[in-house]
Amino acid sequence: MVAKYSRAFWTANAAELMERMAYYAVFIVITLYLSNTLGFSDIEASIISGLFSGGLYLLPMFTGALADKIGYRKSTAVAFALLAVGYLFLGLLPLMLESSGLVEYGEQTVFTGLRESGRRYLIVPIMVILMVGGAFIKSNISASVARETTSETRAKGYSIFYMMVNIGSFTGKSVIDPLRHWVGESAYIYINFFSAALCVVALVAVLLFYHSANTAGEGKSARDVLHGMCKVLTNWRLLVLILIVTGFWMVQQQLYATMPKYVIRLAGESARPGWIANVNPLVVVLCVNFVTRLMARRKALTSITVGMFLIPLSALVMASGNLFGGDLLGFHPITMMMVAGIVFQALAECFISPRYMEYFSLQAPKGEEGLYLGFSQLHSFLSSILGFGLSGILLSRYCPDPAMYATHEAWQAAAVNAHYIWYWFAAVGMVSAIALIVYAKVTKKNNGEAD
Repeated sequence: MVAKYSRAFWTANAAELMERMAYYAVFIVITLYLSNTLGFSDIEASIISGLFSGGLYLLPMFTGALADKIGYRKSTAVAFALLAVGYLFLGLLPLMLESSGLVEYGEQTVFTGLRESGRRYLIVPIMVILMVGGAFIKSNISASVARETTSETRAKGYSIFYMMVNIGSFTGKSVIDPLRHWVGESAYIYINFFSAALCVVALVAVLLFYHSANTAGEGKSARDVLHGMCKVLTNWRLLVLILIVTGFWMVQQQLYATMPKYVIRLAGESARPGWIANVNPLVVVLCVNFVTRLMARRKALTSITVGMFLIPLSALVMASGNLFGGDLLGFHPITMMMVAGIVFQALAECFISPRYMEYFSLQAPKGEEGLYLGFSQLHSFLSSILGFGLSGILLSRYCPDPAMYATHEAWQAAAVNAHYIWYWFAAVGMVSAIALIVYAKVTKKNNGEAD
């Protein structure tokens, strides 16, 4: 298997693994860092993290076009340098400003934030640095996979890439709990140094080992870059596909938007949403290569369609936790059925994500892979805004904060239909799946276009 792919391919994938570890180690607790460490309110922390996440998926179209022009090795090195600096200062910021927020708790001095100081907004330029660096990675690595594979090896190449993404996701999220046990709330600060170190290692690996013979598009003029961007922005079939797949990612976003509050409020404070969320990358790592081999002779849209019909099923399974009166295999039924639903969700991801990137890469003209793969990330920008927004509305309606009620009985009455949340997301997933069938039939009439 190794002989099929170039050293640049494996270097890009190793770099992706380290970047994902760094990202998820920080992002899984980013709202806790913003609130508990820097003193932002829940609303302020949500706005900052939401804008960061949205920008991370909006910018890749522009950074991808720039990477096509200046070259992937150079732009990937710039990306990891920006990420290393960003994570470093994310950790240093509260330490540099600690004199404004130190409080004595027994024998321990704890940094409690800068609730009365505007200096906490120094976090904004740091987040911008991280956002730009991350946006380069989003387009560069996936485009590198396209350039370093052939039409015969591309599906397998993207399954390897996606496996690396999910290994990074799983291991990155697994670091924070042991660190919290070791150093307490300071973990939200020191986890950033861990991520910065990973990005430095990735930077060195790129500089030493990323040498590609595929340099199409490098050195083109700004006019050529703008022409390519106009062309991709007016490609109706790709725009429609992005909108359809956004439905899948709206459901997928609920691992972060809805699931943590849902399981804690219904299953109790002992629920472990971080470990529950890790079921997703674990299943993807174990199954993505098998699914890719299973669907190897099928068109990309066929594989994506199978996954799209699994996603509403996953939401229905998540909703079924309230049907059971007692524990299931020693777990609260809400937790158990959430895990089962996430397994289906992860399987859907195995069918969808690698083939979705393959599909976009096959539409890209030579030398514009970065632009097209960056453009493909718009679904996450849209799903971040729509998915988190809908989550807030549905949680308020069906599973409100218990602190808002005078008694537990009053809250139970208000949350009796909490599982309805997942019916809404099942409907979103089903509409998207049906829309994809219509899309496939309409686009099939177009001749001479890759599928």
